[in-house]
Amino acid sequence: MLRTIKPKNARSKRALDARQPTEIEDPRTAIFVKGTHTGEVLNNVMKELMALKRPDAITFNKKNPIHPFDAASTSIQSLEFWSSKNDASMFIFGQTTKKRPHGLTFVRMFDGRVLDMTEVGVESWKGMADYKTPKSTPGHKPLMHFASELFDTHPRFVQLKSMLIDFFNGEEIESICLPGLEHVISVSCAPTPAALNSATSGTTASDDTSNLPKVHIRTYTIKLLSSGTRIPRVELTPMGPSLDFVLRRHQPADAEMLKEAMKRPKLKKTDVEKGLGKKKKNLEVDEMGDLRGRVHVAKQDLGKLQTRKMKGLKSRFDDADAAEPENGERPRKKRRPDSEE
Repeated sequence: MLRTIKPKNARSKRALDARQPTEIEDPRTAIFVKGTHTGEVLNNVMKELMALKRPDAITFNKKNPIHPFDAASTSIQSLEFWSSKNDASMFIFGQTTKKRPHGLTFVRMFDGRVLDMTEVGVESWKGMADYKTPKSTPGHKPLMHFASELFDTHPRFVQLKSMLIDFFNGEEIESICLPGLEHVISVSCAPTPAALNSATSGTTASDDTSNLPKVHIRTYTIKLLSSGTRIPRVELTPMGPSLDFVLRRHQPADAEMLKEAMKRPKLKKTDVEKGLGKKKKNLEVDEMGDLRGRVHVAKQDLGKLQTRKMKGLKSRFDDADAAEPENGERPRKKRRPDSEE
């Protein structure tokens, strides 16, 4: 439990108020921490991730004896202290051992406490320097693309998707300018095993990671070209970095803490007067913050459907057919009298 700091003057009070929860969150600041043993692979991978996260990234150059999954150690207290000291809400911890080589742990914080953690093992990587292509501007908000149904069904991949969105998500914006979209981060999975394709895949033990497919992260720059229409033609060029890793240990979020973290603030009185505070059916907000709606269409009466008007489909011809005598002879039309000259 962190101690409560009381401000001594107005300046320190403003600094503490700036760290309080806000209705629209600031970009998450991530701290990159090295363990006692990292190695060349983890050092390079953490540098590449920090290049994508800039300027909201802080790195610790010294090695720290941190073990996030060890409940008996003081690692959790150290993470909470660093989070409060640097106003950071995410940690990227690198540690390599003989049992778990090239391990990378994502730690997410809430209210100065550890919310959840997930560990991945880096198997292969390729840095930005290996791609002789243009790079994106640091600090730009990326597009996120998840190309697997497991990111919506399997609990381990759902947690990883949420963690990556929070890590790469930048400043909250209201509109998008197409020239401002410079790069896209694509996250995909290897072919899904048959055991995960069954209907009982959601009930399998999430601690068993031997059958889980690998995860591939690829980064591309976006180039908008002329297409002759209002919609430009998009070309993707590999930018780097490229990562391939497997899922390992994880710690799910506490139910009560997760409920508190997902709580939304009450709407203002002006918003309620505009109708935003009323509960609307069939409307929901997805993980990306987009508003999605469901439309229910009633059964349509095709007899009243307005079709193309044709002379042969007019109703007066149907009335004339109904008035036709039984012998089948149609009455002759009367000849119009000749006009007098």
